[in-house]
Amino acid sequence: MPTTRRQFLSLAGGVTAAGTIPIVTLRPLQANPAMLNTAIRNVVGEAPVRTGKVRLDIPPLVENGNTVPMTVTVASPMTADDHVKSIHVFNEKNPQPNIGNFYLGPSSGRAQVATRIRLADTQRVVAIARLSDDTFWQVAVDVVVTLAACTEEMN
Repeated sequence: MPTTRRQFLSLAGGVTAAGTIPIVTLRPLQANPAMLNTAIRNVVGEAPVRTGKVRLDIPPLVENGNTVPMTVTVASPMTADDHVKSIHVFNEKNPQPNIGNFYLGPSSGRAQVATRIRLADTQRVVAIARLSDDTFWQVAVDVVVTLAACTEEMN
């Protein structure tokens, strides 16, 4: 039996209405400092992480956490024998603690990355660099956020 135009429009309207009803409501994950430590250990393993060689330029006070500029710079000559392999950025209270992984090589020219990130709340931001000799260097900065991001409910 062929479908009439009225039946087709009724079916299409029902499918459209059903598509607007949320089936699953996602809530933000409650992040904690233990998640930060786990994310860092997933990158560095059991290797020691030293402080120094890495500079993190990020505003200490942020009015809006939706778009926070940051620049990570590592003191390295970027030669074939001595260069930065990767830079990893972590934070303490976002649902995803590992917020950036950047892979470099000797032909990168300069060990520097710049981007914008979202911050859910006042928290610590950590940047870790892996050098060509497989040593890890870090810097940590506390950032105060007055208007949080990453906390909207998905409907």
